Amino acid sequence: MKKLVLIAILAFVGFNSAMAQKTAKMQFKSETLDYGEIKKGSDGVRVFEFTNTGDIDLVITNVTSSCGCTIPKKPDGPVKPGESGKIEVKYDTRRVGPIRKTVTVYSNAEEPTKALKIKGRVLDDEAAKTDDGDTDTK
Repeated sequence: MKKLVLIAILAFVGFNSAMAQKTAKMQFKSETLDYGEIKKGSDGVRVFEFTNTGDIDLVITNVTSSCGCTIPKKPDGPVKPGESGKIEVKYDTRRVGPIRKTVTVYSNAEEPTKALKIKGRVLDDEAAKTDDGDTDTK
């Protein structure tokens, strides 16, 4: 009988502890940044915006990119529940061609590893002139 009571108490305490676990959660406005078509050498800085919809402070421990042409910057400190934060991404727009990169966020969130995407196209000087409506007819 004592064993049954002990098992019931342990099960009850274990269930309550599992229910009481609080977590941080990242809710992004968008998980993909679309640069669209941009000119070579233009400003390559964009921002992923997110909100901590969890119960505890969100701590982003690291942010990495899939190549050296993309430099991400994480928030300086923790993001409190209900507050918003930003992850800044700078793409090297001197590289002409399509943009298809991944930015990976590591944190204490319920989903500890989050992959974000950036896409777009960097146009060379000639393509940018044509797209701007400039024509060179000789």
